[in-house]
Amino acid sequence: MTDCGVVEKVRNHRKKEIYTAIELFAGAGGLALGIEEAGFQTIGLIEIDKDASDSLKRNRPEWRVANEDIADISCLDLEDYFGIPKGELDLLSGGAPCQAFSYAGKRLGLEDARGTLFYHYAIFLQKLQPRMFLFENVRGLLTHDKGRTYKTMTDIFEDAGYTVQKKVMNAWDYGVPQKRERLITIGIRNDLTDKITFRFPKKHDYKPVLRDVLLDCPDGPGVPYGEKKRKIFELVPPGGYWRDIDPEIAKEYMKSCWNMEGGRTGILRRMSLDEPSLTVLTSPSQKQTERCHPLEARPFTVRENARWQTFPDDWQICGSVYSQYRQVGNAVPGKLAYEIAREIYRSLEGVK
Repeated sequence: MTDCGVVEKVRNHRKKEIYTAIELFAGAGGLALGIEEAGFQTIGLIEIDKDASDSLKRNRPEWRVANEDIADISCLDLEDYFGIPKGELDLLSGGAPCQAFSYAGKRLGLEDARGTLFYHYAIFLQKLQPRMFLFENVRGLLTHDKGRTYKTMTDIFEDAGYTVQKKVMNAWDYGVPQKRERLITIGIRNDLTDKITFRFPKKHDYKPVLRDVLLDCPDGPGVPYGEKKRKIFELVPPGGYWRDIDPEIAKEYMKSCWNMEGGRTGILRRMSLDEPSLTVLTSPSQKQTERCHPLEARPFTVRENARWQTFPDDWQICGSVYSQYRQVGNAVPGKLAYEIAREIYRSLEGVK
């Protein structure tokens, strides 16, 4: 029996080029999934966390996944390791965790980043010289160390031979049912800037809310509230928070937080079906940033969080339930990744 889906994929691939990608700090695969969907062939992924690495291997056995410390790979002959000549890789992607640089602002080039995970991303960039790169991180990177950290990063990108563009993108603007802002940095190798023009994707008119994606979500592992906390959350209306219940009950629950300044809108926060998820976190419950289910007095399950991150329902997350929450919470939403990668793909068509 012919698999029509496979036939259609083959036809589509014959119509266009297949571009190659390598991903660093791959996590559970959100970014890699979007890049794959855009038409790239992923030839290597590096992820130090064993559970996340196992998640990648279980869902994509054909991907070459290295469950290793990136520092042990960046020092190697990367052309030989990945089997691709310098300058022939189409896309290097990933997002190194933000760390302060010991010499930020002193203009020492790559030495500014030594001892950080970003250093190894930069080494990959220098050694492989891909046609383009995608570097994603939290919005706060822009103001980290008064902007010096990101300025040093862009200086290093430019020293490696790249022209850089950046944009803060909210996933909710691109078909993701979640308010999640990411700083996206795109680089084009300088010798290709006359052939490659990159434009960030346009925002969608349709912006999904929880009602659109929650009600038919399959079951999955989760962690319930304790009995006392559950009973308090039963008092909070959908879309409400601590101000919407008896002040004496709220004060007893909040303890020292009661006297803090600010709105504290994340405390005893219960989501509504008519709003998107707030940024998915790496644990099921955090006192000052709750995301309670709108219809039940409980945190969202791993599978529900995976939906807000636009993982496919059949994407399996390995490890303990807390590890699964962490992997999903750290991921880049696949739909956001797809929108960006599709524009990178279109840009590369100017070369080939």
